[in-house]
Amino acid sequence: MDTKVVLVTGVSDSFATLVARSLADDPAVGKVVGVDTVLPSGDLTGVKFVRADIRTPVIGKVIAVEDVDTVVHLDLSPQMRGRGGGKELNVIGSMQLLAACQRSSTVSKFVLGSSTAVYGASPRDPALFRESTSARGGTKSGFPKDISEVETYTRGFARRRPDVLITTLRAASLLDARHFSPMAQYLRSAVLPAALGYDPRLQFVHVQDLLEIIVESVRHDRPGTFNVAGDGVMMLSQVARRLGRPIVPLPALGFAGAARRVLRAVGSDISPDLHRLLMYGRVVDTTALREIFGFEMTYTTEQIVDQFRSAIRPGVLSVVGGRT
Repeated sequence: MDTKVVLVTGVSDSFATLVARSLADDPAVGKVVGVDTVLPSGDLTGVKFVRADIRTPVIGKVIAVEDVDTVVHLDLSPQMRGRGGGKELNVIGSMQLLAACQRSSTVSKFVLGSSTAVYGASPRDPALFRESTSARGGTKSGFPKDISEVETYTRGFARRRPDVLITTLRAASLLDARHFSPMAQYLRSAVLPAALGYDPRLQFVHVQDLLEIIVESVRHDRPGTFNVAGDGVMMLSQVARRLGRPIVPLPALGFAGAARRVLRAVGSDISPDLHRLLMYGRVVDTTALREIFGFEMTYTTEQIVDQFRSAIRPGVLSVVGGRT
């Protein structure tokens, strides 16, 4: 097997750092180049770090100079700060990256770290979202809109460069005490605001499963779009009881603003995109991941919650890495 030159975006995020280091340790990978505008706080042993902004044409120069043949795009995240900066990073940055890949004569594989947020969250949602299912609502703003646009641009890139193999991984909420995610931040709060009359169905993904799936996508050819989530479903009320967190019921009308005020009062915060998920929930079908991609998830949603509960007991450190 020819060794690969892999570019990983967003490596200042703790999970992306983990991906880059794992790829650097893989004998099938000759070199890993990690790019970001911020120097990672984690260990990047074996990874060549390049301070570069994917929103600028310099990313094309990095791809050309390093002879990159595989791009792993992980620089996509819900932003806890203002939406302007988030949209610019998620959408404009992805557009610039895809344009650089289109011009490249060496890039032959593109792995997109997408999200199940692409399906939105609404009262009209099906019981299970399959990869072919369209969103029913909740994708007109914020991160769900961003990720929908990024996937649209990626499909356009696929039409213009049919020679490039593309793997799109739509991951459920990452729940791990060592890595930042909006859901993890919410569930770490002393109290959990919830919409009165709603008990959403939730799924989570374990960091090790998601890591192995991304590495597998780089090492082998796994074209297509795949939902990634731990088996099983838990209601928000079940998760709260398991974690020992009291639920604060709030009126559904104006829930987003009220939830933010409650959480800020106890020293926490909530992503502006999370409130719809906390009302309507979201469950995805992972049959394609199992039968086509060929990966069996190791951790169920319930096991992921149990591990998270053990990690956030008193005395355990807060989330490290990641963008806040």
